[in-house]
Amino acid sequence: MATRHNYTKNDIRKMAKDHNVSFLRLMFTDLFGTEKDVEVPVSQLENVLNNKIMFDGSSIEGFVRIEESDMYLHPDLSTWMIFPWSPDRGRIARIICDVYTMDGKPFMGDPRNNLKRVLKDMKRSHFTSLDIGPEPEFFLFKRDRDGKPTLQPNDSISYFDLAPADTGAICRRDMVLALEDIGFNVEAAHHEVSPGQHEIDFKYSDALNTADNIQIFKLVVKAVAKKHNLYATFMPKPITGINGSGMHINMSLFQHHKNVFYDPKGKLGLSKIAYYFLGGILKHARGFTAIGDPIVNSYKRLVPGYEAPVYIAWSPSNRSPLVRIPSSRGIQTRLELRSADPTANPYMAFAGVLEAGLDGLRNKIVPPAGINRNIYRMDAQERIADHIYNLPDNLRDAITALKHDPIMKRALGTKLFNTFITAKTFEFNSYRLQVSAWELKHYLKKY
Repeated sequence: MATRHNYTKNDIRKMAKDHNVSFLRLMFTDLFGTEKDVEVPVSQLENVLNNKIMFDGSSIEGFVRIEESDMYLHPDLSTWMIFPWSPDRGRIARIICDVYTMDGKPFMGDPRNNLKRVLKDMKRSHFTSLDIGPEPEFFLFKRDRDGKPTLQPNDSISYFDLAPADTGAICRRDMVLALEDIGFNVEAAHHEVSPGQHEIDFKYSDALNTADNIQIFKLVVKAVAKKHNLYATFMPKPITGINGSGMHINMSLFQHHKNVFYDPKGKLGLSKIAYYFLGGILKHARGFTAIGDPIVNSYKRLVPGYEAPVYIAWSPSNRSPLVRIPSSRGIQTRLELRSADPTANPYMAFAGVLEAGLDGLRNKIVPPAGINRNIYRMDAQERIADHIYNLPDNLRDAITALKHDPIMKRALGTKLFNTFITAKTFEFNSYRLQVSAWELKHYLKKY
């Protein structure tokens, strides 16, 4: 994780002066998980620290209408960071901001504000933290002579392989070093199953900090790849016929310093709280899918045969169900949700899993029995007998499931919920109108 500090305004003034900071990047995240920023010269530092920097919210898709466009950026001082790779002259500092309205209230179309609201809901239930460890995967592709990305992977190796002098491995090491320079605790980095596919795992932290870290993680990965003349993409399934990129969400619930998912006397070392939380995750899995897998391409990954989960079930051992329980116990006891991909807005995804789990706790939702078989090898009759149902297999069905899930509406809040459904319905309808290369290949000469 990138370490969070309790900086004061005076701390930031001093660091900006001592490190010759010339520019400030005020960062926030839009509805689609895209990081935005307003860059101002350091001469505006006092205005930044006093919440006086404005921007046009109507220019950000999914935010506000043009007649209510003026919005303010309120910096979270704990996220102050000086980019180590910026030049000595003209150094750049980043600070993550929350979006506020003209009347001084948190704007609830801001996904970060919404996650903070849900975390307050969690604390009212007497829990202090949802800790999350993400596993974001990405592809590295070669660029053409004009610097544009191709679909040619930088290698042809597979899981954990290492080719001598492999460009991707060297690039990945530089990503790790850059992440460590800004305070990340990188736990592992390796090649994934598909050619050109990589994964870098960093230490878990609380949900808000982890969401912030995912956003800067993506920025670093893309920037370092560009230095190596490669293109990094978090698109789930850029190539047909190979495994896609996911972002598994490992989660643990805490009361102060106690992981309440762990019970040494419980079945499998899990507490009743863990089982109820799991029950909520499974109950709302269909409604959550549009949030965790928010683009048309996400559903090219969620198909049988490529290791991504397509069935709503859990297991203490195998990796075919939606939720796995890794073997670690004690403070590392956790649930691993395996359906989400890295195009998910992390603030919205974490709000979704948290509200689903809290619903399980409030209503004592007992999950079905765990599955120890390979679900991909079970036929439909066997799955029905074991109460195993499918996730939505396209964005339209996922949107429909989301519409009918009141807990997911609670997770996003009315503003985000409505704008997300509107935007994603438009996206799917736009996709439906396109004639694909596959259709032309198979139908043009046949009919």
